[in-house]
Amino acid sequence: MDSATLAAASEALRGPVIGPQDPAYDGARTVYNAMIDKRPGAIVRCADAVDVVDAVRFARDHGLDLAVRGGGHSGPGLGLVDGGMTVDLAPMRWVRVAPAARIAQVGGGSLLGDLDHAAGGFGLGTPAGIVSTTGVGGLTLGGGHGYLTRRYGLTIDNLLGADVVLADGSLVSASEVSHPELFWALRGGGGNFGVVTSFTFHLHPVGTVGLALTLWPLERLHDVLRWYREFLPQAPDDVYGFFAVLTVPPAPPFPEKIHGRKMCGVVWCRTGDQDRIEDGVRDVLAAADEPGRPAFGFGAPMPYTAVQSMFDELLPPGLQWYWRGDFFDEIPDAALDVHRTYAEALPTPLSTMHLYPVDGAAHRLGRGDTAWSYRDARWSGVFAGIDPDPANAGAVRQWCVDYWQEMHPYSMGGAYVNFMGAGEGEERVRATYRDHYDRLARVKRTYDPENVFHVNQNIRPA
Repeated sequence: MDSATLAAASEALRGPVIGPQDPAYDGARTVYNAMIDKRPGAIVRCADAVDVVDAVRFARDHGLDLAVRGGGHSGPGLGLVDGGMTVDLAPMRWVRVAPAARIAQVGGGSLLGDLDHAAGGFGLGTPAGIVSTTGVGGLTLGGGHGYLTRRYGLTIDNLLGADVVLADGSLVSASEVSHPELFWALRGGGGNFGVVTSFTFHLHPVGTVGLALTLWPLERLHDVLRWYREFLPQAPDDVYGFFAVLTVPPAPPFPEKIHGRKMCGVVWCRTGDQDRIEDGVRDVLAAADEPGRPAFGFGAPMPYTAVQSMFDELLPPGLQWYWRGDFFDEIPDAALDVHRTYAEALPTPLSTMHLYPVDGAAHRLGRGDTAWSYRDARWSGVFAGIDPDPANAGAVRQWCVDYWQEMHPYSMGGAYVNFMGAGEGEERVRATYRDHYDRLARVKRTYDPENVFHVNQNIRPA
């Protein structure tokens, strides 16, 4: 990307084109994960779908590596590419809700908080993550799970259609009836097939939900995990709870006596009949006494939008992150000591491990209905080393890798694609898609035969 090419891009596109000499450059190349330090040749802030069309054609015509940035939450920084062009969808943050039809159309640069706010105003929502600053685009294309998954499925199970700029610069609408193979691939295949400029989602009634937090000392971890692995899969679909190991933050609602302690716990979200939310919270807290009374228990009805954003202040942009993930269909006794060992060795106060449930409604679709190939998984696990200090980047990375390596033999072999790190390799991508990989490679050959969209967890054209 030389100066003449940069000038040509600025003339060709409506939105701003930011180059290395631009005063706004360092801010424009900053992403959620501060461990990422990539220097694109140009960052194109696309004003609309036409800008995306022009940017894709420009990158192809000039032989530039092309990356696509939605919300900028990609752990391995796949929204940026050194020396090439980043198509930044940040200006395309908009949501249109049709409450009577229970449908939302969402711009490709939108964040989960944008969708939650717009839909929540009508008492509606759709399953999507647990941190409101996450980008809608990346989360959805990887599959998407969150507090509503056991009741309403994965994010992709609620995707009705998508407008996509393809590698040749054309714009198509993908759905069950238009470009159905592309639509199948978009639902879990990551950013391999084009730039999605808008998504259309089905919405569900979601108003007040029951939030509950239960924490136990680490010496109870074996008992808690044995109980959790049996209790949750048998619980009604409106009961959701993800298991975590953590260092207790020095903030409300946690009492001062447990601040800074390493503990294990479950974050619960109870949906259902609005008249029974308080009863549902009490039921969850009562059930959590079974493995031993928690050292801390808290429960209250809350707006769903508040639950979605409650970790935002704890995990703001600008932290050092390194994560890896795996799918699990069981939590065997042999793995309990591993969890205990690495929980005791949490390297920094923000580092953590989560086991997110992906059963319930997510199991009702057939394995071949979408590109997500782990309909038989019960948990999507993530091992996340996190700290604000760059000096600790090596320590959090090593803890994460070591934890993942010891747990991987107990996994199903592949991972939620959004929890994969950088450079895990083609075999890891194949393990993530299992026998769907070859079909995805054929779709890739049809829609991106030259692998223009390769700055991702890449699926090579067949």
